[in-house]
Amino acid sequence: MAQDRKVTKTGEVNFEASVPSFEEVAATNTSVSCILNAKTGEIASLALIKGFRFKVALMEEHFNENYLESNKYPKAIFKGMLKDFNIDKLGSTLKEYEMKGKLDLHGKSKEINTTALLRRNGDIIEVITNFIVNTDDFDITIPKVVSNKLSKKINIKSKFLLR
Repeated sequence: MAQDRKVTKTGEVNFEASVPSFEEVAATNTSVSCILNAKTGEIASLALIKGFRFKVALMEEHFNENYLESNKYPKAIFKGMLKDFNIDKLGSTLKEYEMKGKLDLHGKSKEINTTALLRRNGDIIEVITNFIVNTDDFDITIPKVVSNKLSKKINIKSKFLLR
């Protein structure tokens, strides 16, 4: 059974909510984990909200206190399934899989339908995702004073090396 589960606690999740002509609104989080059931294609990942790091400390503070309320909602969790996943068909070239699941963020849940790119190098499976979420879907309020500097459509990218 242990061989069926591939795990990492050192993945990376990036998000960007930048708007042209304004300061970059982007962060990286390496306090993330991911698990893949290699038999079934079930996949789950978890990111600690306070783990997102910004170039500007004030952005990080506003992100945690005003937008994501990380003391109240400390985690983002994705649970889903890779359609038609077969570990035996993974090689060194990235292979695209349909991924469906649910993202729990800021006390709300949203269905996510996207693609995931996977490849295998020995015992390591690389998983890459890239999708967009809307702040309105998670009741994340953007104050009017900064609404023109911050996109409601957030691009989320992740990369995991599962062992």
